[in-house]
Amino acid sequence: MTEATRPVRIGLQLQPQHADYAAIRRTASEAEELGADIVFNWDHFYPLSGEPEGKHFECWTMLGAWAESTSRVEIGALVTCNSYRNPDLLADMARTVDHISGGRLILGIGAGWFEKDYVEYGYDFGTAGSRIADLGEALPRIENRLAKLNPAPTRKIPVLIGGGGEKKTLRLVAKHADIWHGFGDVEVASRKLKILDQHCADVGRDPAEIERSVGVQGDPAESGPKLLDLGITTFTVGVGGPDYDLSQLRKWIAWRDAQNG
Repeated sequence: MTEATRPVRIGLQLQPQHADYAAIRRTASEAEELGADIVFNWDHFYPLSGEPEGKHFECWTMLGAWAESTSRVEIGALVTCNSYRNPDLLADMARTVDHISGGRLILGIGAGWFEKDYVEYGYDFGTAGSRIADLGEALPRIENRLAKLNPAPTRKIPVLIGGGGEKKTLRLVAKHADIWHGFGDVEVASRKLKILDQHCADVGRDPAEIERSVGVQGDPAESGPKLLDLGITTFTVGVGGPDYDLSQLRKWIAWRDAQNG
């Protein structure tokens, strides 16, 4: 695997939990001012850590608000749960946020996993296999609807697929994604990317077309160069409420600037 040739990008996953919306909005703007390339939220209905019934806000209405309250950063969900919305509707929502934002939306999507969301909101949880199969059926519908909408999206909306399932999810990445997002250490990422490259070969796609992205924590000087050597160029720091400490984000932005010159 060759060293990355794309510029390094830094994202913030601004987790919409345990905070008032004013703090979330302020943090999204601060991340933009600091120089973040992307600000993500996530698509859940309840907090994933801390008080299980704590404060929480919905994903896509928030993205519409961010499209107006920011001006430079790309925005998106890390990641949208495919199970919660009809795929054609999701495509239309994405196209609309794309226009509101002036072409800054990344359409992040995954198969879904947080059972409490499903049970509390009345969605069929199914199995991991059925949820991935549903995602596989949804992606072509999203692509087809985006091609039909009037007005069309302002650009080819980048599709980010999150997940590391080696047989099914990474094959969907090879077929449909512009960006792959995963989690794990350098060893895990190396394995996943080799498997992704093989899936790309199997479906006749150049793996260099797919931007590689991971969630990170800790000192960028320790893990950053090793991940970069794998061809990973987008690094996303997660931060939760209520206080949204952006000290880690500052470190990764400084490291990015050193890499990009």
